[in-house]
Amino acid sequence: MGNIANAVLAGLNAGPFDKLNAYTEVLQDGMLDMLKSGKLATASATALSLSPDAAKYFNEHIAEFKDRIVLRPQEISNHPEIIRRLGLIAMNAMIECDIYGNVNSTHLMGSAIMNGIGGSGDFARNAYLSIFMTPSVAKDGAISCVVPMASHVDHTEHDVQVIVTERGLADLRGLAPQQRARLVIDRCAHPDFRDALTDYLERAKAGANGQHTPHLLDEALSWHQRYLKQGSMKAG
Repeated sequence: MGNIANAVLAGLNAGPFDKLNAYTEVLQDGMLDMLKSGKLATASATALSLSPDAAKYFNEHIAEFKDRIVLRPQEISNHPEIIRRLGLIAMNAMIECDIYGNVNSTHLMGSAIMNGIGGSGDFARNAYLSIFMTPSVAKDGAISCVVPMASHVDHTEHDVQVIVTERGLADLRGLAPQQRARLVIDRCAHPDFRDALTDYLERAKAGANGQHTPHLLDEALSWHQRYLKQGSMKAG
């Protein structure tokens, strides 16, 4: 759901892939565009969430879609066994992730709810490949979407295999926590925050005494506190 999902679908629509199949909970404008272009052969969903223009087009051309779209009960669309059996590539949007791969999908600054979790947990835990996507920054660069510690966790690092921002892709499969952290910082963080994240990681490692997932607990959520007080996560 949302602008990120539609942007990714627009990229797929312009990409080299053909005859794709979608198995999802909600069908949005981006997926309808892919059905129109022929890039998407079929789509299974539980509900439609279309803009007024897209809904008008859908209603006027519904006969063209009746053999290509299936709407199923949520108990089927989000069923863990079916998701796993189909071997899905799951793509979900997120609000932020931390350097170790924990994902916050629902809460701003850990407290204000932005949206519900929807079926993202069902798909992330059971898909063949679990991908989470976000811009590297928000609020015109005042917020880093890659942080030392996520202010709220909907999906733990055990269910997150790939993190993607406009800066790059971090494939976290098979990596230890500190390896994941290095990759997330190098591949996904915005350059404006990369040095600060690296500094946090190195100082956490120095004081870890062999700990598996190093953190500086007195600083872990300081970026969020700084934003709430100063309107920016940037130091100084």
